Amino acid sequence: MSSYDYVVVGGGTAGCVVATHLSSNPDARVLLVEAGARHPLPEMATPPAWLTLLGGPADWKSVTVEQPGTGTVVQVPRGRAVGGSSSINGMVFARGHRSSYDAWTAAGAPGWGFDDLLPFFRRSESATGRAAGVRGIDGPMVVAPAAQPHPLAAAGLEAALEAGHLKATDISGGLEQGFGWTDLNIVEGARQSVADAYLRPVVDRPNLDVVTDALVHRIRVENGTCVGADYTVGGELISADCSGEVVLTTGTIGTAHLLLLSGIGPQAHLHQVGVDVVVDLPGVGENLHDHPVSGVVYSAGRSVPMGVNNHIEVLGLMRSAADVDAPDLQAFFLTPQPGVEDQYMIAFSAMAPRSRGTVRLARARPDAAPLLDPNYLGDSHDLEMMVTGLRLAREIGNQSSLGSWRDAEVAPGPGADGSTSREYLRAATQSYYHPVGTCRIGSDEMSVVDTDLRVRGISGLRVADASVMPSIPSANTLATVVAIAERAASLIQE
Repeated sequence: MSSYDYVVVGGGTAGCVVATHLSSNPDARVLLVEAGARHPLPEMATPPAWLTLLGGPADWKSVTVEQPGTGTVVQVPRGRAVGGSSSINGMVFARGHRSSYDAWTAAGAPGWGFDDLLPFFRRSESATGRAAGVRGIDGPMVVAPAAQPHPLAAAGLEAALEAGHLKATDISGGLEQGFGWTDLNIVEGARQSVADAYLRPVVDRPNLDVVTDALVHRIRVENGTCVGADYTVGGELISADCSGEVVLTTGTIGTAHLLLLSGIGPQAHLHQVGVDVVVDLPGVGENLHDHPVSGVVYSAGRSVPMGVNNHIEVLGLMRSAADVDAPDLQAFFLTPQPGVEDQYMIAFSAMAPRSRGTVRLARARPDAAPLLDPNYLGDSHDLEMMVTGLRLAREIGNQSSLGSWRDAEVAPGPGADGSTSREYLRAATQSYYHPVGTCRIGSDEMSVVDTDLRVRGISGLRVADASVMPSIPSANTLATVVAIAERAASLIQE
């Protein structure tokens, strides 16, 4: 087919969900275009091997510009494969605390609070044995805590409780704080990507075309309406016409990049790089932010077995102070990986960073990587949050429950305090691989999509990925992206 009712640009996490639902109508012609390969790499199925996928052929290998707040260049992995980042990530399937989503409504996105998203969270998952009315029981994503828990993770959980933190019965549900076993999208010992759960069971539908190894150059807008997309496969330029809607699901970085290439974005920037302005939309590429992450590294005082899961089985959600309105710090135990069998980490991340950055074009070419500036630790508040996270992680790490596992603190080192710990955090803060926000929902002039995810000023064009989040939720973002895509599909079908 060359003409479609729907063109879904990006076969990653959100794109698999949207294309699956839209193609469920046999009368709708659907095209899904993905830059990555059609078939998964063998390592994708093996949970402990996920870190080896970063920097490989299924990763866009994105890096930031030098960050003023850290003085470093930071790697920001993102999936380039059918299933997107759900094919290479750490397999944590957790909602943020409900306060994260209620903050969206307060920021000008009515209808996007926790209770509004709850039906779509539930529709996406099968989480048996959890609270009825809160968790889903028949969705495509089969999620549960680790079937074979790592003993070091179990000791870490006990240490967190020993340090005075609450025990959460369902830390992935969005209603609790404290420490508990997080849900993982690992089924019978293998990763279940969103492509595995949603797309692959229906990929042979006659009304669904899935085109891979395809680089999208631009979306086409005529007289204020999006009418299709242009892409290349093997050097051949192909134009796909769309009579219904084009849905962008290329992620926080990819969607902003494609809009800018298509002449949709801040007028001054587009003029600067030589792109003809189609719509002056100043918010495109703004509001980029991510969870900064660092950790305390310990040498092990005993032999540590290699795990069969994803190295991250227990999550903790904490408040940095008693008077803070919502949980704003996360901690997790990173069990040993190949090459560092004698070390483990208690990692921590600021869940509500205030730093904001941008995605911008380096050149007006689809094959030129965009300029990424998440502005890690650019706001001093974020650095102080990480200092608090370091203190809390050390308190947990020094508890007796971890005594038989703990040899010594390797980094930042037991003598690091005050200015020394801040120097360590600037040097050792990395991306948690959760960029969001570059096409945020809202009604003000800096918003990019309305509350129905329609791009402002253009008909027939929506965005349905992490870029629409006004602010980042207090969790790993996979479950939230799937819920956004579920809701987007519902909005389009309605």
